[in-house]
Amino acid sequence: METLRDLLIQRAARLQERPALTAPDWGTLRYPAFRNRVEGIALGLMAAPPADARTGAAGAGPWAWAAEVAAACCGLAWDPALGSDPALLGGPRFNDEGGRQAYHDRGEALEAATPFLPGLGHGDLLLRLRRLNGRLGWDHETRVQVPLADLASPAVRGVLWSALYAGAHAVLHPGPPAGWDPAPFQDLLQPGP
Repeated sequence: METLRDLLIQRAARLQERPALTAPDWGTLRYPAFRNRVEGIALGLMAAPPADARTGAAGAGPWAWAAEVAAACCGLAWDPALGSDPALLGGPRFNDEGGRQAYHDRGEALEAATPFLPGLGHGDLLLRLRRLNGRLGWDHETRVQVPLADLASPAVRGVLWSALYAGAHAVLHPGPPAGWDPAPFQDLLQPGP
């Protein structure tokens, strides 16, 4: 597994019956359904890619997480402070067939060194996730609750990436869940070694 796109594809293929994400208004999505949601956004992104090759989805609730994974799958840099075109997030640009060929072509160009966040490429993040999940002991039996209101925070985004890496079930909780500890995830998405 070399890229974040490989990660999504592998989890959806291997964990077809496992829950990936539970979110208000979405219910529980299994891994293949989560992949479909992500790739629907990705097709819209690739039909009309942003000029500066970066995107975001600030304030978009659970769509923001799916959009972040979609950006990675498209080889776009993610900026959590940027907004997104609502048409991508379940609107008319969602699942835009005009982006399908570009999305598949982009997959061939992705590699471990593809930038995802400033100073952090796909391979760098995958290595960090492997190490962190080894320490945490997370796997596909893990269920983790995170505060939906803090979805844009590096710690919550780090938990979600860790859950995806582990094949765990992430639950976006409307309020702060009991036992919520962001400490292990604070630096996961920061630049540097």
